[in-house]
This record gives sequence, structure tokens and C-alpha cells, in this order.
Amino acid sequence: MNGKMKVGICVLFLLGLFTIANAKKTIHSIDVMTFNIRLDSQSDSLNNWQYRKDNVILMLNYYAPGLIGMQEVLKNQLDDLKKGLPGYVQIGVGRADGKEKGEYSSLFIRKDRFEIIRQGNYGLSQTPEIIGVKGWDAACERIVTWAILKDKFNGKIFAVFNTHFDHMGQIARHESARLLLNKAKELAPSLPTIITGDFNGTPDSDPIIYIVGAGWKDSRLVSPIVYGPDWTFHDYGRLPLSERPLIDYIFFNKGFSVSKYRVIADKVEGRPYLSDHNPVMSELIFEK
Repeated sequence: MNGKMKVGICVLFLLGLFTIANAKKTIHSIDVMTFNIRLDSQSDSLNNWQYRKDNVILMLNYYAPGLIGMQEVLKNQLDDLKKGLPGYVQIGVGRADGKEKGEYSSLFIRKDRFEIIRQGNYGLSQTPEIIGVKGWDAACERIVTWAILKDKFNGKIFAVFNTHFDHMGQIARHESARLLLNKAKELAPSLPTIITGDFNGTPDSDPIIYIVGAGWKDSRLVSPIVYGPDWTFHDYGRLPLSERPLIDYIFFNKGFSVSKYRVIADKVEGRPYLSDHNPVMSELIFEK
């Protein structure tokens, strides 16, 4: 056997090891994204959804996370996303009537990866079973969409919750955090659980302190690799850098660890921003 053949065999062997390791990692990991897509509003002018939607869909298909928790999704936007993301199944309802009216906190779930065992929605108010009610001192109706999923790759069963806390009501944000964790305990008492959302609160705010204090892990704080800016809301680039807050989160509890965290600040030159928020993505690893 000559030297070139030996080198070739070594390269193939190393590539094989890399492929096996990568496949094993894929089987035991999930890319999870949270993304406030900004509702379709005429007041956004050149940042209106009609000018952003193609790039949003391209971005989502490029990163292709296993799970996406979205916020501020109106019905026409939902239709566009469902058409542009055929590899996903969408669950969720409009927060104003529990049907199609108002913003959705939609979950998009990869069809080839996950089986939906159970799913549901509830309101963030004193009467969570009734969707369309403003809770406490909230300015808007708020909602949670959740699912119990089975991973087709490894057989693991886990839960995911997606939400959008109120932007005005301080009492509402605290009570929403309390209700969210209580419902997670009620609906998925023994399961590893992921929570995604726009929490309208910085890391030092009351609801985030409450969630972390209850034992939930903020994927940014515990990830060994953190990439991208330390803010998520930028108001289409209009906020000064020093005033841009981090208000979008991916939390998890038992059964997961995190290997990577990224705030995606992608913007195509000459095109509008994807949204007034940056998407956030984490690679979560199933613990054995």
C-alpha cells in the first residue's frame, strides 16, 4: 500500500468517525428557537410584514430548528409561515378568542422529528381556562401554547411551552410567571420541559428572577458557548445599542443541558430587519 492510499484511508476513517459522532449528537440534541416575528402592522411602513416575510422564511429554513416558539403571529402571517415552512406542523390559537382572532403564540414543530402526544392552550389570567380575558393589570389578552412531544429519533418524551407576557402590567407579568410554572408542573409533572417566549422583562426583572429562582435554567446563563449580541429587542434598529434589552428567553428544567446559545442578529443588506426582535436559538442536549 503506497503513502497516498494510506493517507486516503486515514481521511476516510476520520470522516467516518466525525459523521458517526455528529449523527449521535443530532439524535440526542434539539435546536430550539424563540422568535417574536412582530405582528403585521401598516404603521411599520417599509418594515411591514409583506417586505419581511420572505427573508423570515428563508432564515427559518436555513437554521431549521426542531422547535420554534413564535410570538405576535397574526392569522395572515400564520398562513404565510405554514406555506413557507412545509416541514413543520403548527399548533396554537388566537389569544383574543381561542380561535383565529388576535395574536398567536404559535409552536412550529418539525414533522420528521417529533410526534405530538398532547397539546393545548390556556390564557394568562385568573381564569386560564377562558381564552380572551385580560389578566390582572395586563394591557392585552395573553396566552400559552403547549405540547407533549415524543422524539422520533431517540424515543424521549418531553414538554414545550411558548408564551408572550404582557408589556405593561407588572402584576400580570409576575402572576403569569407563577401560573406558567404551575401549569408546567400540572401538565407535565415528571417530564423534561422547555419554555420559550418573549417575557417583556430583562434578566434582572421580577418574572425572570422568579422563574430562575424556581429552578429553571436560562439557556444563555448556563451555556458554555454564547454568541451574538446581549440584547434581543432593537425596534428595527432604532434603539441605541446601550438601550436595547434582552427580553426573549429559552428556559429548561431537568432532563436537558445546553451546549450552544445564539442571538441571531442577521440582516440582509438593503432589506428590512427580520423583525423588531432578534431570534434566539439554543442547542439543548437530552441528559441520559
